Amino acid sequence: MLWGVIDFKAAYSALLGGLAAVIPNAYFTYKAFRYFGARSVNAVIQSFWAGEAGKMVLTAVLFAVLFIGVKPLNIGMVFVGYILVQITSASVLLLTKSFLKR
Repeated sequence: MLWGVIDFKAAYSALLGGLAAVIPNAYFTYKAFRYFGARSVNAVIQSFWAGEAGKMVLTAVLFAVLFIGVKPLNIGMVFVGYILVQITSASVLLLTKSFLKR
């Protein structure tokens, strides 16, 4: 999408920024939703905390790797890709909530 609009550097920078959001969120989802049921309440709480902590660390590591290891990089587009993925995640939650109320 961005490749045709701006340039190749902006496109892969936005893609990498989006991946820096998707990969930690996938890790959180994997960790947080391994357990379910009333008998495993403590395991559910611990897995949510572990998933959130891992998500934060993984996000920081991915940004560090991007800024240090990828040259050339359009830093503005990295953040645009990251923010767009975060907005999409929040929007899906809001749309799902309003859809379930019907």
